[in-house]
Amino acid sequence: MRLKGKHSKGPAPVSAARTDEDDERLGRILVSAGRVQPYQLDAAREQDGPSLGAKLIASGAITDETLARTLSEHHGVPLVDFREQTPAAEAIALLTREQAALLQALPMDVDDDAVTLAVVDPAPERLTSLAATLGRPVRVAVTTLRDFERGLDTAYRATQQVGSQIQAFEARDNLRREAANLEVASANEEAPVVRVVQMVITQAMRDRASDIHIEPTGERVRVRYRIDGALTEVLDLPGSIGPAIVSRIKILGGMNIVERRRPQDGQISMEIEGREIDIRVSTTAVVGGEKVVMRVLDKSRPLFKLEQLGMPPETAARFSALIHAPYGMVICAGPTGGGKTTTLYASLGELNSPERNLMTIEDPVEYKFDSINQIQINEQAGITFAGGLKSILRQDPDVILVGEIRDVDTARIAVQSALTGHFVLSSLHATEAVSALYRLLDMGIEAFLIASSVTAVVAQRLVRRSCTSCLAPYEPSPDELAFLHTFGGSEPIGGFQHGTGCHFCSQTGYLERIGVYEMLVITDEVRELIVDHAPHDQMRKLAQNQGMRTLQQQAAQLVTHGTTTAAEVMRSIYVAGV
Repeated sequence: MRLKGKHSKGPAPVSAARTDEDDERLGRILVSAGRVQPYQLDAAREQDGPSLGAKLIASGAITDETLARTLSEHHGVPLVDFREQTPAAEAIALLTREQAALLQALPMDVDDDAVTLAVVDPAPERLTSLAATLGRPVRVAVTTLRDFERGLDTAYRATQQVGSQIQAFEARDNLRREAANLEVASANEEAPVVRVVQMVITQAMRDRASDIHIEPTGERVRVRYRIDGALTEVLDLPGSIGPAIVSRIKILGGMNIVERRRPQDGQISMEIEGREIDIRVSTTAVVGGEKVVMRVLDKSRPLFKLEQLGMPPETAARFSALIHAPYGMVICAGPTGGGKTTTLYASLGELNSPERNLMTIEDPVEYKFDSINQIQINEQAGITFAGGLKSILRQDPDVILVGEIRDVDTARIAVQSALTGHFVLSSLHATEAVSALYRLLDMGIEAFLIASSVTAVVAQRLVRRSCTSCLAPYEPSPDELAFLHTFGGSEPIGGFQHGTGCHFCSQTGYLERIGVYEMLVITDEVRELIVDHAPHDQMRKLAQNQGMRTLQQQAAQLVTHGTTTAAEVMRSIYVAGV
């Protein structure tokens, strides 16, 4: 079917996929331009990947930006600037997301003359295929593969069809608010509700959201995503659909759909666009209905290595040496969502070897390792942190990971494990490194046991990175400058810059996050202060005198390097009074 104007029904069937000829042509272009060497092409061809370009980028032979610039120069077409351009809705409607992904072409604009596309490869043969698919002339601009993939996720929003699903839902039964039993049944049978929930979860995955909040607010239901640590509102739904959405989520999570007053927890495992995800569900009654929070875990996301976490090189080297100790205890401290689990898994990845018996006890098991023995907490079956940890000690472990120290029993067994020749990794909720030691004291663990078992405490936070696609100069506020000067930071080379907001960062100016770390090594002097129950301030001063760089000092260095802004650090790391 060919398009004959703006009111045509849709594009022709898509058949333009990348071919070996495309890869051969790309290789010739890059070699003739001097961007890569023939031996690099040969090495890339032997790797796994969707295209030669993707394999060259993955191998480090060429950058995404260099590849796009080379193709732009060779074919004489411009580069697309997503900082300035956002795809028009009428253009996006010309291709489905699946078609755009297959063609590696993102519609940007449409007029009476042609369709403007952002493409990864502007080869004439591919443009001919695109014109045939769309049934009209095309204009193209080159984009990087990374920007194209981001553009797909932001342009084709899974929640675009929510409005029509809500209309269908309300049309099928206008008495839903009064008929409680019908609400429950609709969660099983009502296709619009099923689709709305699926759309909300799918878009959360595309937006890299860590949490989904569904909140009743009067006559409306608000849906928010936590993206890079900050909540953003994405949908405003009518209140009538709220109970059915909650019931649908409860069914997915294996929860009691009749119980609406008591808090409940559940778990959902599903596949979204080829990616396996686990979702932890929590419901609680609030004024106006039930609030649902879903913690989304993308199991296909690669695990980080220690050097990728954001630790300064000297901190990473010291931490790596500490976790290779034969016994002792290393604690990761920080708030919920501070990245503690990511750091613990990165540590496990470094320790994992055939010579060691690694065992974990977690709630829940977020990432599964084939070569590590992992225990899932199940309180209904009697498997608690304390009980599971006792059983682990009878399994001849070398390294033990305790997902979280929540109570005195778990803390005591973990400390005793570290004292009896095991190496223990654990997380603990505390504001900073020194506070973690006092948390253990407050739990009732004897000071001499803490001093003998704990070898280091790493406190951490996550701060948002400035979006590199929309950086622009700005003048920091007096408060930001005062923060920088107080904690040893300075103006970045090239001046202060921040993200102004673009298509990729959802107009926030920030994209993805980086860790900020504070490492307290338990020296003999620190042990003496622990045993003496020294004041918090005295121990913190000693640690700083021995070289501990505080969270604020590390964050100030990130501002100096241009990685983030002082405003973001002041938002995410408590500064006052420090």
